[in-house]
Amino acid sequence: MNISLPDALKAFVDQQVNMRGYGTSSEYVRDLIRKDQDLQRLRAMLLDGAGSPSTAPVDSACFQDLRDRVTRRKAS
Repeated sequence: MNISLPDALKAFVDQQVNMRGYGTSSEYVRDLIRKDQDLQRLRAMLLDGAGSPSTAPVDSACFQDLRDRVTRRKAS
């Protein structure tokens, strides 16, 4: 696959490659695509969650339980 970019965008990509430690512009573009895929998956999960019925009240106890679960995962 070949992508043509105007000079300004090519200069931006080259700058990002150099500043962020990518080996090539292809690595940079692949990373952008992966991040976009991750963002789309997250958006889909958020929309699925927003559309699902509530199973329990979201209160301070719920958030404390989430914090406790994260703490336990970090410890293991």
